Amino acid sequence: MTETPESTATTGRRDWREAFAVYRHPRVIGMLFLGFSAGLPLLLVGGTFTAWLRDLGVELAAIGFLSWVGMAHSIKVFWAPVVDRMALPLLTRWFGRRRAWMLFAQTVIALALTGIALTDPREQLWLVAVWAVLAAFGSATQDIAIDAYRIEAVSRDRQGAMAATYVFGYRVALLAAGAGALHLAAAGDWSLAYGTMAVLMAVGLLTTLIIREPEVAVNAHTWEMEQRVIDYLDRTRHRGWRRDLTAWFIGAVVGPFADFWQRFGAAALAILVFIAVFRISDIFMGVMANPFYLDLGFSKAEIANIAAAFGLAMTLTGAALGGLLVMRFGILRMLIFTAILAPLTNLTFSWLALLGPQTYGLVFAIMADNISGGLAISVFIAYLSSLTNTAYTATQYALFSSIMTLPGQFLAGFTGLLAEQVGWFWFFIFAAAIGLPAIVLAMVLARIAHPDRIPRPGRERSHAGAAARR
Repeated sequence: MTETPESTATTGRRDWREAFAVYRHPRVIGMLFLGFSAGLPLLLVGGTFTAWLRDLGVELAAIGFLSWVGMAHSIKVFWAPVVDRMALPLLTRWFGRRRAWMLFAQTVIALALTGIALTDPREQLWLVAVWAVLAAFGSATQDIAIDAYRIEAVSRDRQGAMAATYVFGYRVALLAAGAGALHLAAAGDWSLAYGTMAVLMAVGLLTTLIIREPEVAVNAHTWEMEQRVIDYLDRTRHRGWRRDLTAWFIGAVVGPFADFWQRFGAAALAILVFIAVFRISDIFMGVMANPFYLDLGFSKAEIANIAAAFGLAMTLTGAALGGLLVMRFGILRMLIFTAILAPLTNLTFSWLALLGPQTYGLVFAIMADNISGGLAISVFIAYLSSLTNTAYTATQYALFSSIMTLPGQFLAGFTGLLAEQVGWFWFFIFAAAIGLPAIVLAMVLARIAHPDRIPRPGRERSHAGAAARR
């Protein structure tokens, strides 16, 4: 099904029948499988990878250094412009720019996982490291391409549903790459586990081959901005490769940031600060969740069954509900609602700290926190998607997603010190309090940059990167 991003967009409410129908959309269904493909490699170069190395007797120091391969996801913004603008030989011509990069990245991941499966780290640890780096960079590149496809493939009102099915597939993949790989390793060996995971990458490859490349457009303002680049280069002495490189750099790197600031003006700074603080409360407290459960007296089995398994089900429920509610009520109402909900649900852990190791208390806290977290993920992904210009989708979204996690991850490094100083009750009170700025900013943005009224680049011309072509 071919659809431009704004072909069915609306800022009004839908009835519930129309809202539920969003999950029957072919591209919304396809995002379930792309989410699985995106989530599968994460633990295979993370927690599962380090468990495998330790199980085979690799030294802890080496394992620590090898954990750095996961940083590829934190720095993907640096090569997102390449994914946004550079054409891959033959693949781009055959499949389009988004599907070409997805196929390339998925193939790299599958080959790298196969390489890991066929290599013994006790004899060739350096080669395992090479394969792990390739898998991590392939995974981050796939994320860039899938995020861009998700934003461009459907209208804004369907972005919540796209996010929900993406999260569902992603979380299922985490189960497969975590618990699934460990069970396979226990039943057979680690080569079997990683070989099976390499085969499962076929889910993403087949999905990418089946789906259609999204049709995107560049609005007149963006086209004029790139035309100014062409005119500038015509007046300079740059010729040949210097001219091409300058044109590419301006179009792929300078253009996305200049476009964002020009479209939102003074509100751009408020938007970036809001992106940085929206998820800070959940990220901050999430690091200390498992230590808190153990200190409170819950068993490992209870944590696994309630916090992990039941928590996953609640997250998926929240994500699906978020996609439905965005379709029904729009982004703004849900953005404010989830901004308020996150600090409130964090307070349930302060209540649990007073209650003690009661199973019903843990169930209630996990249900409240994970449903609100799933809701927030779907709504916030829809919001970030609405901010992008389809001329620079991959680069702008990579920037937003990096800003989203960086402050929370930085502050999370101090959570252990804080918990030791103030105790668990006040720790979660503080975790809730740092979410208050997000509520204020959500209400401010409702006045100066309404999420449901942000102009998405229109239909004037099909995008092909004017400056880069000339």
